Amino acid sequence: MASLALSFTSKKEDESGLSSYYNNKTTIIQEARVFNESPISPRKCRALLTRIVYLLYVGETFGTQEATTLFFGTTKLFQHKDSALRQAVYLAIKELATTSEDVIMVTSSIMKDMQPNSEVIYRPNAIRALCRIIDPSMAQGVERFFKAAIVDRNPSISTAALVSAYHLFPNAKDVVKRWVNEVQEAVSAKQSSSFFGSGGGGGGYLGFGGSSQPSGPQSIQSTSNIAQYHALGLLYLIRKQDRMAITKMIQQLGGGKSGAGTTLKNPMALCMLIRYAAKVMEEDPNVQKQMLDLLEGWLRHKSDMVNLEAARVICEMKNVTSQQLTKAIAVLQLFLSSPKPVLKFAATRTLAALALSHPTSVATCNVDLESLIADPNRSVATYAITTLLKTGNEASVDRLIKQITGFMAEISDEFKVIIVDAIRSLCLKFPAKHVSMLGFLSGVLRDEGGYDFKRAVVEAMFDMIKFISDCKEQALSHLCEFIEDCEFTKLSVRILHLLGIEGPKSPQPAKYIRFIYNRVVLENATVRAAAVGSLAKFGINASDSSLQKSIHVLLSRCLDDVDDEVRDRAAMYLRVFNQKRLADIYIKEESVFSLAALEAKLVAYAKDPTAAEKPFDVSTVPKISRAQAAQEAARPSTLDMIGVPAPKKTQEAPAAPSAAEKQSAYAQQLADISQFSSYGPVLNSSANPVQLTENETEYQITCVKHIFSNHIVFQFNVSNTLPDTVLEQVSVIMQPTSEESGLIEDFIIPLTSLTSSNSPDIVYVSFTRTEPDQYAMASFQCTLKFISKELDPSTGQPEEEGYEDEYQLEEVELSAGGDYIIPSYVTFGAEWDRLRSGPSATETFALSAMDSLKAACDSIIEVLNMEPLGGTESPSSTSVHTLQLSGIVTGGGGKVLVRCRMTYSRGQGVTLELGVRAEKQEACDLVVAAVGG
Repeated sequence: MASLALSFTSKKEDESGLSSYYNNKTTIIQEARVFNESPISPRKCRALLTRIVYLLYVGETFGTQEATTLFFGTTKLFQHKDSALRQAVYLAIKELATTSEDVIMVTSSIMKDMQPNSEVIYRPNAIRALCRIIDPSMAQGVERFFKAAIVDRNPSISTAALVSAYHLFPNAKDVVKRWVNEVQEAVSAKQSSSFFGSGGGGGGYLGFGGSSQPSGPQSIQSTSNIAQYHALGLLYLIRKQDRMAITKMIQQLGGGKSGAGTTLKNPMALCMLIRYAAKVMEEDPNVQKQMLDLLEGWLRHKSDMVNLEAARVICEMKNVTSQQLTKAIAVLQLFLSSPKPVLKFAATRTLAALALSHPTSVATCNVDLESLIADPNRSVATYAITTLLKTGNEASVDRLIKQITGFMAEISDEFKVIIVDAIRSLCLKFPAKHVSMLGFLSGVLRDEGGYDFKRAVVEAMFDMIKFISDCKEQALSHLCEFIEDCEFTKLSVRILHLLGIEGPKSPQPAKYIRFIYNRVVLENATVRAAAVGSLAKFGINASDSSLQKSIHVLLSRCLDDVDDEVRDRAAMYLRVFNQKRLADIYIKEESVFSLAALEAKLVAYAKDPTAAEKPFDVSTVPKISRAQAAQEAARPSTLDMIGVPAPKKTQEAPAAPSAAEKQSAYAQQLADISQFSSYGPVLNSSANPVQLTENETEYQITCVKHIFSNHIVFQFNVSNTLPDTVLEQVSVIMQPTSEESGLIEDFIIPLTSLTSSNSPDIVYVSFTRTEPDQYAMASFQCTLKFISKELDPSTGQPEEEGYEDEYQLEEVELSAGGDYIIPSYVTFGAEWDRLRSGPSATETFALSAMDSLKAACDSIIEVLNMEPLGGTESPSSTSVHTLQLSGIVTGGGGKVLVRCRMTYSRGQGVTLELGVRAEKQEACDLVVAAVGG
């Protein structure tokens, strides 16, 4: 009966979800006196230790004094020989060590169990506990024990040491790095086939029901080779800063093209090696061929897990070709007919993702995918049908949508979202089928579902309204019906905003007024405020005077609303209703200030001691469209990645920082350097670093140009890819190609030392502008100069003597567009008319080298670094087009607008009429010089 006491639960506890281990910690602390009894009762102590660990696992916290009392009470149990009790003691010690005081005092007891001659069952527990107890400064003292444990033939001991070393690494990097030979041996070594070895005591996991005296346990066969998985993870952690070493490790452990020669027997270790290969390929495209050969070899591995991981990595490769995908798709196609649901699910999910970029390649699996539409596992069926939607032709759309409708009610919202996203992309692919697809979306919009699902449907309809003009009226009607009974405030607000934009443009705008005003009467304050804004847009943008009067009456009624936000909005819109100038500013304005750029300008203004002499010039802050502002608000901040070349990101990584975020980060980075403290605010920084070397060279350098009022600073991001070489006294020598560059060199901020581990780092070169009012245009020949020294492989220290060397770089140019003009969004028509009486210029150019209007647009945008407006960057005609651009010239140059009228004829190329209007003549001249130069 005593053995059943711990498993007893009452009916009341079953109903409430509580177990018998749910105890008051005060009671447990009082019962801890059982640790002091003589003789010790292993059963009672194990039960109490289990309750302590349970409380810690469910989130209960012990005070420092309470945890210390329990910790040292627990350590008294080391004297008992019961192996199960000893395991429970180690488990409790690990959990209590983080909040207890003076835990270092138990080190000697733990060290006894770490001795090679101690029983095998104790050593793994002792190793895991020791890594929680010791201070990082003590790691060197236990180095000998860890090295021996890592290469132990018993997998439980080796695994415990490897995982503990992994946890020690962040705080004791230098010590753990010295274990690299032992870790390498653990990756390659064959493990013992006995889990517990040939000696030592046995017992259950926590020892319940175990004997109090050690007895010879029966050997448990272990063929998992799990130690290889842990060893590989630790080896990568040690070497991850050395890309060449990682590449060599992958090739050594890969086993050649067939993969048969690999020493890795654990499938999880091979999967991890495959992921490392994917990371190396992404960072260095030059090794893609070698890595692809290894991946194709792993496609033939006996483990399904390895096959799937290799196929997934091949499918996610950047710029992968259809030919390279052939073998991976063949493996995935085999898994589609597997009796194992997990294999079918993994294969269909991978193919669904691949179908976005390579639908033709995936189409070879369509027959197998169609057989999975009726699969009893609805997750598999969902991915199968979404893949078919992406790979099918226009004729199959109606049939597939009919099949989808049949099982939408049987799947979770998560998979409904996947299907809706597939329909969304299909709408844009086959716009002629918008009737059936819009019917499907409107149907599921009326079904039950959570916020994420309804949001996905609404977003799909938004895209149809934006890109398929034929369905705009019908889609708006469906959305109006949806907000009549919408439980999600956010969706109602977004739909009302869209109605305010698109409704006034429709042939019969009055039909939407009833739906919008119903929201004012029936909804909460947030939705009512949005409805007021939408009504105002109808009144101001509609051409029907009777409709305007009706809107005026409705807005007047809103002045009596109980919510102040609704009242204030109604009052403001009534105020601007008949004043065109105010309406243009507060309602029709399509641009907003870039918040990142505004913040950077304000910070620079506040830090500049001379700035108080004149007011802040808001005209220097670039503007962006509201759509761009929404994208920037949704993007996670990545400012800490600026200033040095960032590694390429995987598909799951966040989006790259915006231009405004880069400008803000550069400004902060330069403000922290004392030599530039007197330069004032940064007027502009290069949008993208200029590559000065080839990707495969041993030294990789990029350049960023920073423009100040009286100075120009060149930032060289320098990377050393040679792991056995250190570069000292690194500098960049810049020589202008013309004597009349308008720049005088001030100083160079060199690098003291540069290795592959601390690459990339930055060299700065500063110049003074001799004529600050002029826009200096110049080219510079650049040379990287340094002292090269070899690294001693045994000590890692550079040798005493080195030799001076230099490396020729590509030329660096100061150009009009990229360096002196900042893209800025405006409403082109209104702004072009406003600048009619200001400075202007018109020139004609023959762009005979351009083979299309699209190529000419791309080239002009790149040269001028200006914001294309109204979608004019994509010509709708192949013979005639007008490109509209907007920007701000740095240093108080003001706004500048460009209108490029272009015609294209075969044999003559593109003829360009360049029209420029600006607030200052210098800005016009700058643009004309940039295109003409």
